[in-house]
Amino acid sequence: MSEENMNQQNDAEQQAQNNQPVFDIVRVYAKDCSLETPNIPEIFQIQWKPKINVDFDAKPKAVSEDLYEVDLRVTVTCHNDDKVAFICEVHQAGLFIIRNVAPEASEFLLSGTAPNLLFPYAREHIASLVNRATFPPLNLRPLNFEALYRARKMAAQQNSENNNETMNGLSQNTEPQA
Repeated sequence: MSEENMNQQNDAEQQAQNNQPVFDIVRVYAKDCSLETPNIPEIFQIQWKPKINVDFDAKPKAVSEDLYEVDLRVTVTCHNDDKVAFICEVHQAGLFIIRNVAPEASEFLLSGTAPNLLFPYAREHIASLVNRATFPPLNLRPLNFEALYRARKMAAQQNSENNNETMNGLSQNTEPQA
């Protein structure tokens, strides 16, 4: 094979590699964290019967052309005997490269896959903060952000279809009723 043919073949292979879909983690980091314990030391005098509430969301944003940040916020509020024992909030973030991916797949990667990758870090961070405040161990159960994403999309689609049916029904019923 001639040198020119080999160069053309190498160029074609490199171009094919450049067009491959890419999803990669660049960095995972704690963006912000806080632990509030408004009723210490009184809360330790009450029998421990905690009521735990976990709230979370993931916010993706473009940083540059192929670079995205996903900020996963997890807030744990613990009440004991109607008093706040603690409020722990962690913003666990990550930088991700996404290239040559369809917009729908990119949305899924940023709203489902990336939070799945970040959540174990947030869980560990929360457990550590709560433990350092000498509360009993708190181990949050795993969450499946990909399943949550799919469920949200499905609900949004059903709401859209229901709204379209209602709009169509209203537009067809133009005669006044007695």
